[in-house]
Amino acid sequence: MQYASGNKIREQDTRLKDKMRSIKRKFIVMSGKGGVGKTTVAVNIAYGLALRGYKTGILDVDIHGPNVAKMLGIEDKALSGSDKGIEPVESIPGLKVVSIALIETSKNQPVIWRGPLKMGVIKQFLSDVNWGSLDFLIVDSPPGTGDEPLSVCQLIPDLNGALIVTTPQDVAILDSRKSVLFAKELNIPVTGVIENMSGFVCPHCGGHIDLFGKDGGRNAAAQIGVPFLGAIPFEPNIVGFGDSGKPFINSSKDGIATGIMKVIIDKIVGSLE
Repeated sequence: MQYASGNKIREQDTRLKDKMRSIKRKFIVMSGKGGVGKTTVAVNIAYGLALRGYKTGILDVDIHGPNVAKMLGIEDKALSGSDKGIEPVESIPGLKVVSIALIETSKNQPVIWRGPLKMGVIKQFLSDVNWGSLDFLIVDSPPGTGDEPLSVCQLIPDLNGALIVTTPQDVAILDSRKSVLFAKELNIPVTGVIENMSGFVCPHCGGHIDLFGKDGGRNAAAQIGVPFLGAIPFEPNIVGFGDSGKPFINSSKDGIATGIMKVIIDKIVGSLE
């Protein structure tokens, strides 16, 4: 029995390596704390890449609070099986999505798992999903530096970079520094810091109000010595778009946040050149 189990583990490891070799670029999106809009940023990056014609996948490894499917408007769909493995759900042409939310039997049922179970399902998503040939894989991890991001970084040793999402206030910046140091400890390049909710744009007058402070993410990036990718303002319609499964990068094409997100994607793509 032990020999068979060892064989299965080796076979899965081989499948994982083969699948990852078919994906050109891999990024993990992290945040030091919750509530900073990390998933919103991850979804819009992946969606924006797909809109540019890149074959893109987004893997939601937030086991306890998966929101990627909701923000892409596919929460009523489910992963399926084929002779090639687990088939991801396609949000739009060129964007493949995998999340535990797409296999849950009950949308309201909590996932009560310890670390080994979580690592097991993440490993299965990486090894058994039929990702095919991708230009980009964006991994949306839960807040902090726990089991899920650690599993991803250990299972994908050739990650191209970590994208750290923060908000301007000091408590978020303090935690974002931990995410940067976490990536560096694991020899993951830090592609840069993204400051989300960077001020409020009034829908009536267009004025800018610094609700949570100013330039915190930019200053933290400078202090830590990593690139600053951009500051995304808080626009009221972003919430509505997210709740209705419509990424703002496509639904608010003339919005300030959309313009900044496009520049951030330019920098991510440019970091590989």
